[in-house]
Amino acid sequence: MIQVLVADDSFLTRMVVRDIIGSTADIAVVGEAENGREAVALTMELKPDLIIMDLMMPVMDGLEAIEEIMAHCPTPILVLSATVDEREVTQAFSAIKKGALDVMEKPVAGIDPNGGFASRLVEKVRLLSRIRVIHRPRRRVREEVPPPARCHGGVRSILAIGASTGGPKAVMSILKSLPADFKGAVFVVQHISRGFTRGFAQWLDNESSLAIRLAVDGDEVVAGTVLVAPDDCHMILSQGRVRLVTGEPVNCCRPSVDVFFTSMAAEYGARAVGVLLTGMGRDGAEGMLRIKEHGGVTIVQDEPSCAVFGMPKAAIALSAVDEVVPLNGIPDAITRIFQY
Repeated sequence: MIQVLVADDSFLTRMVVRDIIGSTADIAVVGEAENGREAVALTMELKPDLIIMDLMMPVMDGLEAIEEIMAHCPTPILVLSATVDEREVTQAFSAIKKGALDVMEKPVAGIDPNGGFASRLVEKVRLLSRIRVIHRPRRRVREEVPPPARCHGGVRSILAIGASTGGPKAVMSILKSLPADFKGAVFVVQHISRGFTRGFAQWLDNESSLAIRLAVDGDEVVAGTVLVAPDDCHMILSQGRVRLVTGEPVNCCRPSVDVFFTSMAAEYGARAVGVLLTGMGRDGAEGMLRIKEHGGVTIVQDEPSCAVFGMPKAAIALSAVDEVVPLNGIPDAITRIFQY
């Protein structure tokens, strides 16, 4: 039985979540908190498998509560955001930076006529509750950086990063560590709840010295610019430009990492570098194989640094990977590959 703690100052939201979870056989709400301080105390007492956390709460807000929980009793956390306006989305990604695993929007006024929120919530609870999270001391500790990946010969001009569960923070850490004069064009395909991609791009732009924004149909491929795939469409490259296309989900995803990686491999061949990060499922594995077959370079995040090792593991199983690198070693590996 998956044990869930719900932290939200809205009785209506707590009731909706409790009713949804009550309709399942394998999930139970074991506690409810009306503010962040109660959430911290109940986490210490109940040791839940997952916390569903609001951010705007009295006494202690969700951000401070997440920081306390990750420092003293690390627990998987799903953030529910009341809106997708700029302020709330910025708060949501700040929560991810502090250790939350994922974010999704609350149903409007607690109403979910089509059942979409309920099914997505149950799916996320089942997935995130299985993820091992680590202790995050409030005092910063210097990490040991592993040796960089070996340098690959050849001229590279384009970098694509694909990620899913646990990916937002991983993507941010890579882009933040790349130099401001990075020589390649960069593209990001991140599986994330609908409505949060624009905020995700803005958050990345604020954290990095590179120029980062959502991709627009017809964008040119420009060195030093990072384009993020938008909601509910596939992003591809064709004749040196970005195209946003409709189509069925691939690997249950739209945008799909496989779709973008495959188009990049066909368009740029040996000039392409693909990086596949943490995530459930196998999206990106076939695309990595296409990149490698066309002479490009492929890197995946290693298992110990992944929240979920599904996507990298699938690429390794296909023999589609040149390098398996810890997350904190990937920026250096990328920089070396693009030094020509």
